[in-house]
Amino acid sequence: MSAALHLAGTIGLGHGTVPLEAAFRLLDALAGEKSLQGAARRLGISYRCAWGRIGTIEAACGQAVAVKTKGHGSLLTPFGSALLAAIADAYAETEAALEEARLRLDRRLGALAAPLAAPLRLAASHDTLLTGVLAGRPDIETSVAGSAEALAKLAAGSVDAAGFHFGAREARPDSPFAALFADPDRRIVPLFLREQGLMLARGNPLGLSGIADIAATGARFVNRQRGAGTRLWFERLCREAAVPAEAIRGIETEEFTHQAVAAIIASGAADVGMGTRAVAARFGLGFLPLGEETYFLATRAGFEHPALAPLVEAVRERAGDELGYGPA
Repeated sequence: MSAALHLAGTIGLGHGTVPLEAAFRLLDALAGEKSLQGAARRLGISYRCAWGRIGTIEAACGQAVAVKTKGHGSLLTPFGSALLAAIADAYAETEAALEEARLRLDRRLGALAAPLAAPLRLAASHDTLLTGVLAGRPDIETSVAGSAEALAKLAAGSVDAAGFHFGAREARPDSPFAALFADPDRRIVPLFLREQGLMLARGNPLGLSGIADIAATGARFVNRQRGAGTRLWFERLCREAAVPAEAIRGIETEEFTHQAVAAIIASGAADVGMGTRAVAARFGLGFLPLGEETYFLATRAGFEHPALAPLVEAVRERAGDELGYGPA
């Protein structure tokens, strides 16, 4: 037996309530398709039904969330975009908690049906591709952690495997994890390549072209938590650009996932943050590439588990099909 948990319910919007998931899916589809006909097709509903849902949302809000454009389909209004970003932010902030709750529920349901083999215990830096592969896998117990924290858990023996990255395609002598690659008691497996860069407000209104511009323009930055691989990479890029961290506005603002960073930028509360191309595309943000990095999986040398090899195979297979990813 397995369970699926997601953020649902309704949201109150002044004049009424709207189903949360239905509103998010429709607004997200419209933002991506730039056409209500295309959004309806993506969701498998009729054009009339889609306009009916838009009308329900607008009646509750008392404001327009979409507008028809002559010869260009339909677009979200600024209010519609802000509403989408607010809901997406809520999803991003609860994703890790829901996933951990789902895994606990899976284990309890499985215990009612039959004894389960001990799951593979994985601590991993957050990644949307990896999260998708892990969904519905009761044989893998996952916790989200920054790269440094995940490796610390592996060293302490509280997990069997750790997913980490640090902003390079290959191991570098100046990497904070250089000693790990030389440790005979560790096995390091490259899982996939992914592209990271600066996620920007659509159209890059501040004209940012690199790290130095963030400080020079006073752009509002959203950082990742200490120990996160993305933060370690950004700090290295700041050193290479001779930009002191204290010169960056908002450097103390920390979020725990790429989605949370993107949602804040999409809402207009910040101008720039570092994240993957895939997440920037999902939130309709601009993207300035900074490079590719390898996402690694670390275990103890000689460690084996029935779930380990299938996990590596599934992740590598999906990496060939996802935007912003590639085989390692």
